[in-house]
Amino acid sequence: MGFLSGLKGLFAGSEGSAKAKVDSQEHQYQGFVITTQPIKVSGGYRVNGLITKDDLEHQFIRADLASTIDGAHELTLFKSRQAIDQMGETIFKS
Repeated sequence: MGFLSGLKGLFAGSEGSAKAKVDSQEHQYQGFVITTQPIKVSGGYRVNGLITKDDLEHQFIRADLASTIDGAHELTLFKSRQAIDQMGETIFKS
């Protein structure tokens, strides 16, 4: 195993791991870019995503689960829009 392959395995997980990121989708909303990135877990798909604007970003993961990948993308998009509506650009402050 090469050095870069080893690093990739650390961050991407393996196909046999309990958690594995699946395909992502990108959406525009009120000047923000929402990237839905559900994570495959036993029992479904966990809500996970990234909200960006200009060079700012906010990564999030929620306890919410969806039974299908499409449902997870929809739920992640809903949660992202809700956070943007409630917090606006303050979402990027720690």
